[in-house]
Amino acid sequence: MTMSPMEPPSQQGPLSEPASHRARRGLSRRVFVGGAAASAAAAAGVSLVGASALPAVAAPVRRPRGFGSVSTAPGLPAGFARTFTSQFIHAGGLRQHAVIGGDGPPLLLLIHGWPQNWYAWRLLMPELARKYTVIAVDQRGIGLTDKPHHGYDTRTLANDLIALMDTLGHQQFAVAGHDTGMPIGYALAADHPDRIERLAVAEAIVPGVTPSPVLFGSATANDMLWHFPFNRVDDVNEQLVRGREDIYFGWQFATKAARKLPDDAVGYYVDTLATHRDALRGSFGWYRAFDATFAQNTERAKTRLPMPVLAIGGAASVGEGVANTMKLTAGNVQSLVIPACGHWVAEEAPEEMLVALTAFLAPYRAAAASRSLR
Repeated sequence: MTMSPMEPPSQQGPLSEPASHRARRGLSRRVFVGGAAASAAAAAGVSLVGASALPAVAAPVRRPRGFGSVSTAPGLPAGFARTFTSQFIHAGGLRQHAVIGGDGPPLLLLIHGWPQNWYAWRLLMPELARKYTVIAVDQRGIGLTDKPHHGYDTRTLANDLIALMDTLGHQQFAVAGHDTGMPIGYALAADHPDRIERLAVAEAIVPGVTPSPVLFGSATANDMLWHFPFNRVDDVNEQLVRGREDIYFGWQFATKAARKLPDDAVGYYVDTLATHRDALRGSFGWYRAFDATFAQNTERAKTRLPMPVLAIGGAASVGEGVANTMKLTAGNVQSLVIPACGHWVAEEAPEEMLVALTAFLAPYRAAAASRSLR
């Protein structure tokens, strides 16, 4: 669904940056859109940043220099910016940021987890783009996407992505979701089964489907799960984390990895959560809507998913638990547990993840190619 001229302006506020961050990173964090071309695109309901990968309704404009976009992301694979561009798409009443590139007709939507953004998929995207049009989106409340106060239940989050794909002109597509992207992907597949060809999910639970752990469990379980109740609390968690983002989020990345993530990647995630005035609230939104999502999933689980599902876990993290959850929702579930891998599977084990996704998506790609030849 495209925004009409009468809809309210974007709620994305300006990025502010501590002087210490500017000195350390040397990045410009202004997000801009080029003049007349942007106005023409906006009139069509699509506002772009970067070279256009959209249908002809949107004219290409300058690439962004804003923090959070492709242009300033550290440690990207060689040639990444020649394939992928950041784009702002007004869809479903929300300005969404997506990084888009590749060669379709098959479409692959990538949904990141917490506390990450589109950048979590960067190591897989160039190879995937050889066979698919790849769309890595910032969820509502995350990265450069708008951060409204409400709408973080998985039904709304799934509808955000349906609106995004509608605006881009894509009806059928495959989905891969990690962490919070797993329950969002499940909601997409359950609520819109006619749109989703295949679903790959990794390293999470599905509230209302996965059996709830006991409140007082082992120290290992506590370290893995304590952020769920903490993130759900109103206000006080933001007060405790603000100004200490490197401690809180740095701990999450360090303790949940079996293969250490690069320092510049962790620093990038921390900076995205430290420099926007609404970033912490947006990042906690999914957890604060947990009750609504739990109730929605209880209803969704009454109907099994019709499409094939790939469930991926890190052996040092959720492991086989991903497949155990998805087997409660679908009849055709393939399982992969990656050895010596923690929670951040797309960054810790990109080669293994890529091999698994390529094999799982191959029938979808073949079918799409066959349809395009008719």
